[in-house]
Amino acid sequence: MPKLANISGIKAVRAFERAGYIHVHTSGDHAILQKLGYPTLSIPLHKEVARFLLKAQIKRANLTEDEFVKFLKKK
Repeated sequence: MPKLANISGIKAVRAFERAGYIHVHTSGDHAILQKLGYPTLSIPLHKEVARFLLKAQIKRANLTEDEFVKFLKKK
């Protein structure tokens, strides 16, 4: 099981973008991401995203935690 601790909001947004999501706009301190055929994601642009929130967004994106970590590490 991959570790999802100490991930910033900006890093999470980049990983979701690599998974095919598009950063549509920013509302307050949340990035709104969309992908055709998938639910819209709202990622807080905080220094560290809570693990439970990140897990919920990964599940909504129909990704596994392992897939998300691969997108996170991808350059």
